[in-house]
Amino acid sequence: MDTQELQKKLQEAYNKRYKSVQKRVTTAIEALNIDADNLSLDEITTITNTVVDTETSALQLDVEKLLEEKEAIERALEKKSEELQELKYEVFHAIEDEFKESQATLAKIHQIKLQSIDLYDILSEMVESAIITALEKDSDGDISEPTIEVIKEITFESIKEGSLNTIRIRKILSTILATAIDVAEASPNRAQEILSATLKGMRGGLIRSIDRFKKRLAYMPVEAKHILIEDYDTIIEDLHQTDTLFSQVVVTQASESSPTIRKVLIDLNKEMHYDLEELVHISKEAAELMKEKFSNFAKLAVKKADVALNSPKAKEAKRMGIQAWEVARGALGTAIKSAKDAIDKKDK
Repeated sequence: MDTQELQKKLQEAYNKRYKSVQKRVTTAIEALNIDADNLSLDEITTITNTVVDTETSALQLDVEKLLEEKEAIERALEKKSEELQELKYEVFHAIEDEFKESQATLAKIHQIKLQSIDLYDILSEMVESAIITALEKDSDGDISEPTIEVIKEITFESIKEGSLNTIRIRKILSTILATAIDVAEASPNRAQEILSATLKGMRGGLIRSIDRFKKRLAYMPVEAKHILIEDYDTIIEDLHQTDTLFSQVVVTQASESSPTIRKVLIDLNKEMHYDLEELVHISKEAAELMKEKFSNFAKLAVKKADVALNSPKAKEAKRMGIQAWEVARGALGTAIKSAKDAIDKKDK
């Protein structure tokens, strides 16, 4: 039967007055009066797609409408987030202007500011500004200590409030190091000390972030525990490879840099191998504490997952797995029979 004609007949026979999907599908297909064993793939595709489209058209429109609304909300959210950041900058500028005569007070305001704004949006620019300022204000020929401290602070404040996962930490460390590399490229005579100080600051900030995470585990509210348990295995795994993550960031950035900078970074990475022991130690401590504190919560999460296995979605997945196995077995059986028939004919 022509597929267009088949589709038209099926749509005409489809009766949504029946309450169950099974009844609607059965009556519509029976009305076609077709030989099920001799249907082509095109005919089966037409029947299946027509039935699915007819049944789900209203919901499909709802989903498309919600997706449009979601996109509009995301655009509005992004715009409002930017406005919020800009307003925070303006407020802090006004406050800083009021206390500009007191360096001690400005230092405290700076600390509050670091904790109040989204640093990731301005991370690159902030790191560049800090390193260049260190170079410009250098009076004794050594920028290491102030640069280490400022990078440590920026790293810590950027990491501490978000989730402690590999992807996020890698992005933050990569952004900081890439920015430092740009400054080092422009100041080749100071490249060694710029990059050495940056790496030490990054390492210190990461250690401090993990140490803070470890200390907060004991006092974490129930709501946060549940969020933590959702990523339990990932966080445990990430905590056991923070030293590898750190080295990977350095090696990746080195591979994308000029030969001179690449050599400096590779040499520094080798030198820092033993300096990463503190990072490894604090990370393992945090992982062990997390296991100790939340293993029971993790077991409860597994029990909840067992309940989810009885959901309609899980049952359908199981059913499709069985069907896939049966189709594969049937295809294999046919192939074996064909091969056997060919051999038998050859023997004759």
